[in-house]
Amino acid sequence: MLATVTSREEQLSRALVHGMRPVLVELAEPDPEWPAAFDAAAARLRAVLGERAHRIEHIGSTSVPGLAAKPVIDVVVALEDPDDEPAYLAALLAEGYDLRVREPGHRCLRGAVGDLAVNLHCYPDGSPEITRYLVFRDRLRTCAEDRERYEAHKRGLAGRVWPDMNLYADAKGPVIEEIIARG
Repeated sequence: MLATVTSREEQLSRALVHGMRPVLVELAEPDPEWPAAFDAAAARLRAVLGERAHRIEHIGSTSVPGLAAKPVIDVVVALEDPDDEPAYLAALLAEGYDLRVREPGHRCLRGAVGDLAVNLHCYPDGSPEITRYLVFRDRLRTCAEDRERYEAHKRGLAGRVWPDMNLYADAKGPVIEEIIARG
């Protein structure tokens, strides 16, 4: 197991622009304002990216009514080519976003809308990752049993410091995969 963790940490050290950052994961009870926060973030992204944004979707736990979540609005944007940073990155940086992850075909930036953090995932239009996010979100929105199972799993992982948020996300992976398979 240690070799797997070490390998993942090495992979993260190459992809994370600012390196690994320890984080205390805390969940908040569902907030009916999360969809409005997404709407504000999406409007800002549409204004900044224009036609470069082929699709903007609310993903993650804050996109699922009734689900406890980290109070962070997760957004996925479909771009023609996320690896073509000159086409869009300067505009996002000028809007206060900070590049956090640089991987082939994927960029993750961190910004804010009001007092809420925003994680912005950029993938190529038609990416299977976008499809996976949406299948997972939609399954949680429509299946109370899967939503409850996922929330229980997240609660079991919360309340502790993780070496990096990505390792927390990895720990949720097996349950996410089971739910996607049923989606």
